[in-house]
Amino acid sequence: MERRLFHLDWSLVQAFLAVAETGSLSAAARQLNASQPTLGRQIRAIEEQLGADLFHRKARGLSLTETGAAILGPARAMRDAMGQIALTAAGRAERLEGTVRITSSVAMSVFQLPTILASIRQAEPQIALELVPDDSTTNLLYREADIAVRMYRPTQLDLVTRHLGDLPLGVFAAKSYLDRRGTPQVATDLLVHDVIGFDQSRLIEEAFRQVGFDLGRDFFKMRCDDSIAYWQLIRAGCGIGFVQRNLGAADPLVQELALGFPLPVLPVWLTAHEAMRGTPRIRRVWDLLAEGLLPLVA
Repeated sequence: MERRLFHLDWSLVQAFLAVAETGSLSAAARQLNASQPTLGRQIRAIEEQLGADLFHRKARGLSLTETGAAILGPARAMRDAMGQIALTAAGRAERLEGTVRITSSVAMSVFQLPTILASIRQAEPQIALELVPDDSTTNLLYREADIAVRMYRPTQLDLVTRHLGDLPLGVFAAKSYLDRRGTPQVATDLLVHDVIGFDQSRLIEEAFRQVGFDLGRDFFKMRCDDSIAYWQLIRAGCGIGFVQRNLGAADPLVQELALGFPLPVLPVWLTAHEAMRGTPRIRRVWDLLAEGLLPLVA
C-alpha cells in the first residue's frame, strides 16, 4: 500500500510541544503568547493530520497518550533543527544594525548593565538593545537571547564563552543598624547579630558551615531570595548581609565590615551561541559589553 505523505506545519508541532511540556492549554498559551482557543484548534489540527489522539483530556490539564509520548522526541528534534536554521541565517547577517537581546541576572541588570548599555547605545545608535532580567537559565540555543551575562560557567554545547573575571562579595550593614546594635569586629560576632539570610536558597547557610558555623534556617530572622529586595533590606537596617563589594562601596547608607569571613566570588561570563557570535552587530555588542564589565571585575 502506498503511504500518504503530508506536510506538517511547524506551528502545529510548536503548539504540541508547548502543551506537552507545560501540561495545559492555558500555560502553553502564555508561553507562546497565543490565545487558548487558538492553541486548542492547533492541537485538534495536528491530531487530525496524524490521525491519532495525542493527549488525554483531564479535569486539571492534559497528559500525553502513548502516541503523543512517542512523537515527543522527534518533535523536540524538529524544534532544535528549526532553531539551528534561524541561528545560521541570523549569523550570516552582515549589517551593523538590528536588535541584540541580552539577558542577565536581575541584580546585574538593575545595578551594573544600565550604564554600560547607555554607552553602547551612544556608540552604536543603529543597534537596538533588549534587556531581559532573568535569574533563570535563558536558552541561547532557541534565540531567547543573543548574549547572556552569567554568574556561572555555562556548560551547554555550541556556546562561545569568555570569563571576564570575578565580582568580589563583601559583608555590609546599614550605618543605622550599626548605630543601634554596635559594629561586629570578628566573624563570631555575627552569631549575636541579625544576619539576613536566603529563603529557599541554602548558599549562605553553606558559607557559614564551611567556616565552622552550623546554623539552621531559623537563625536568620529575615530571609529573602530576591537579590534586589535583599539589598534594600540591608540598606533599611534589617540586619547584616552579603552583597557585591562595588555595589556596597558606592552606597553612603551602608558600611563594609572587615570580619575575616571568607566569601566566594561571583564569576562573570559572557556567552553567545557560536553561530551568532559571528554576526557583526552581536560581535560588536559582545565587545562593548566586555569593555564595560571588565573594570568591575579587574
